[in-house]
Amino acid sequence: MTINTNPKKLRGFEQFIKVKVENVSRRSILKGLGIAGGFVLAAPVMSRPAFAAYETGASKMPHGTVVDPRVFVSIAPDGIVTIVAHRAEMGTGVRTSLPLIVAEEMEADWSRVRVQQAPGDEVRYGNQDTDGSRSTRHYLIPMRQIGASARSMLEAAAAKRWGVPASEVKAANHEVVHNASGRRIGFGDLAADAAKEPVPSIEGLKLKDPKDFRYLGKGEISIVDLRDITTGTAHYGSDTRLPGMKYAVIARPPVTGGKLASFDAAEAMKVSGVEKVMEVKGWPWPSKFQPLGGVAVIARNTGAAIKGRDALKVVWDDGPNGKYDSVAYRAELEEAARKPGLIVRKEGDVDAALKGADKVIVGEYYLPHLAHVSMETPVAVADVKGDKAEIWAPVQSAGGTREDVAKTLGIPEENVTVNVTLLGGGFGRKSKCDFALEAALLSKELGAPVKVQWTRDDDIRHDFLHTVSVERIEAGLDKNGKVIAWRHRSVAPSIASTFAAGTVQQAPFELGMGLVDMPFEIANIQCENPEAAAHTRIGWFRSVSNIPHAFAVQSMVGELAHTTNRDQKEMLLELIGSPRIVDLSSVKDLWNYGEPYSSYPIDTARLRRAVELVAEKGEWGRSVSKGHGLGIAVHRSFVSYIATIVEVAVDDKGKFTVPRVDTAIDCGTYVNPERIRSQIEGAAIMGISLAKYGEITFKDGKVQQGNYDDFQVIRIDEAPRVTNVYIVPPGPDTPPSGVGEPGVPPFAPALANAIFAATGKRIRVLPIGKQLET
Repeated sequence: MTINTNPKKLRGFEQFIKVKVENVSRRSILKGLGIAGGFVLAAPVMSRPAFAAYETGASKMPHGTVVDPRVFVSIAPDGIVTIVAHRAEMGTGVRTSLPLIVAEEMEADWSRVRVQQAPGDEVRYGNQDTDGSRSTRHYLIPMRQIGASARSMLEAAAAKRWGVPASEVKAANHEVVHNASGRRIGFGDLAADAAKEPVPSIEGLKLKDPKDFRYLGKGEISIVDLRDITTGTAHYGSDTRLPGMKYAVIARPPVTGGKLASFDAAEAMKVSGVEKVMEVKGWPWPSKFQPLGGVAVIARNTGAAIKGRDALKVVWDDGPNGKYDSVAYRAELEEAARKPGLIVRKEGDVDAALKGADKVIVGEYYLPHLAHVSMETPVAVADVKGDKAEIWAPVQSAGGTREDVAKTLGIPEENVTVNVTLLGGGFGRKSKCDFALEAALLSKELGAPVKVQWTRDDDIRHDFLHTVSVERIEAGLDKNGKVIAWRHRSVAPSIASTFAAGTVQQAPFELGMGLVDMPFEIANIQCENPEAAAHTRIGWFRSVSNIPHAFAVQSMVGELAHTTNRDQKEMLLELIGSPRIVDLSSVKDLWNYGEPYSSYPIDTARLRRAVELVAEKGEWGRSVSKGHGLGIAVHRSFVSYIATIVEVAVDDKGKFTVPRVDTAIDCGTYVNPERIRSQIEGAAIMGISLAKYGEITFKDGKVQQGNYDDFQVIRIDEAPRVTNVYIVPPGPDTPPSGVGEPGVPPFAPALANAIFAATGKRIRVLPIGKQLET
């Protein structure tokens, strides 16, 4: 904990929103935290590892977890508390939630808290990857420990000042109080003395009793960015301006793995405002997040750069993926799904059980490539001077970006500063920093600050796409309609292909997203993974491989319910089976979202509870009008349990709408219920958009879509009319789990099951598109 000697700078808005975000350079942050001026800590700032009340996978993340109030907390003489947010804000509310945890434990008054965005520096702040829906589950306890440490230091300082035992004083609502004498003193008056106190050992910290929480899990805490976002003053990546800055757009190879053959810039240079045309270095595919290369047009503004690029004459060498065709590739995947593949989970004897079954139901499901299309397209500003570089960008991984920029430019990592702007959506796309690397390379060549702006066409045609997939499930039933055999073959090119050539099988982390961890109580289960080669860049996408796996599994539940003349919900509960911890000892290299299975097992009691809660609150089985239908689905992902009911209405022309969505989420201990509801509501909107329209296709190796006219997203009149969210109250010892991603996977199968209930038409191929039209 440090002293901030510039309280005036920290004062923010007091009405519409209580907390202001400071998003400044690393140099300013160090100054503001008292490291470059003012009161400095008596001891050097040293990172220390977290000691969690329950084991998580945080320590296995790059650079682990840092728990130190001197890194994350500063107090100004006027009592303003500044808390550093070291994760990126893209709508999940993490820039509010993590500081809120600290404020809760240190007894800070939230109206007197300011939030400061950390630059990329994983040595100082620990892991900064804002992905995997893990910020709260990895940082709930560490942030509480930071707040408790700061509280303890303030209490110790007050006790010394009053000459009383520390056990007799207590922090409460931005003051430290001595109950015996009635004396009290504010945080600002104590800050200088508190900064001299030793940081207490983690093991000796006493955390607040949850019954005493004022903020966590209570009420409605608005995000700290709310005022700036709603008034148009929030700083996104494209808002960055620097003196002398150049503007660039890039013509990139239209086929993944292609390269520049030649270009003619004569017409481009005639465009008013265009200053230079130059080649951008590319890396052979696959190359992680390195730029694709191509031709950059440098201009005095983005509009001129775009016009200049349009005037370029470029010849490309399309390379080995020049014949990639999504129609032909789908046939390849379907053929592979009908043949044996690598066995990744085996229990019992599926072949014998299927052979002896009274009936076998086969479902084959296809899901295409998907683009992220976040509202803000990729953009970055770089200023490279000699062996130093500074970046301003909406990146999900500030530390990873810093590391990649340093490696790409060949400079020391400590010479790179990455300033994180507000993200206009991310969904996994902005975990890949290729756009920041492009800006850094161009700035180095030009010797000036450069902004690289991607257009929507760039964003869609050169995305790290969500994988295409064919899922085939064979379910065997005995004469009583009980499922006795389950074989699931999943065929999809892997994200691992972005990092290593020749990858043809899904990685353990993809297999562990609803395939090998399928929780049904069936005697004979076999999961297989036939080979599938990648022909384009593939990357993380909101909920990743859970999307195809959940769609197949939960759609098959609907098919089994129809076949056996059972209610969907009852069929689902029968398959989930008895309350138990699922034994997955037969799975080699089981991936559990990076978490130890001992802390985060698959608990079917929680899965059942989510189904039962949504069925109760969502009025499952209620009478609906003609042309309406109800569908249900449940899925565990990012160690949370989510069940969704979708009501669909299909008119006589096959046009469908979604009047109502009900979702129950069990995400364990939670921080801010307002953000949970917002994220589940957003997942419903994204879920219907992807299910209805989402599809990227290829011909001659090239993406066929380029903007919202041919990669549609739903309009406001197509959004669900009502979305109800029910949060399962956590048990006293239930650790937190993910929220940002888990709402997406169960939506599409619940929708498909609802469509069948309304029309009798089974949806096995996404997007739905015009399949229902008559």
